[in-house]
Amino acid sequence: MEGLAHIIKTIGLVRERLNPQLKVEGVVLTMFDGRTSLAAQVRAEAQQHLGDQVMTTVIPRNIRLSEAPSHGKPIMLYDLRSAGSTAYLDLAREVISHG
Repeated sequence: MEGLAHIIKTIGLVRERLNPQLKVEGVVLTMFDGRTSLAAQVRAEAQQHLGDQVMTTVIPRNIRLSEAPSHGKPIMLYDLRSAGSTAYLDLAREVISHG
C-alpha cells in the first residue's frame, strides 16, 4: 500500500515539476502473491486510484526470479519456463497489444 502511495505521488510530482505531458502507459504489480488478502487489497486500491492504467498481468513472487541475478542471467535465460518468466512474456504481449 505504501508503494502505491509513492507511485501516485511520484507521477504527480513529475507532471508538476518536469513534464506536464507525461503519460503513464501502465503500472505493473510485481512481487505479487495472489494467495494473500493484502495482495488483493493492493490490487483493488491500485485499480481504484489508477483505473485502466493497472496492467492485467502481474509479476508473481517467484524464487527463480530472485535467483536469476545472482547467476548473472536474465530470467529468460535462467529459467524460461518459470512462473516469473511466463509472467514477463505475458506482460510484453499486453504492452504490445496496447499499441
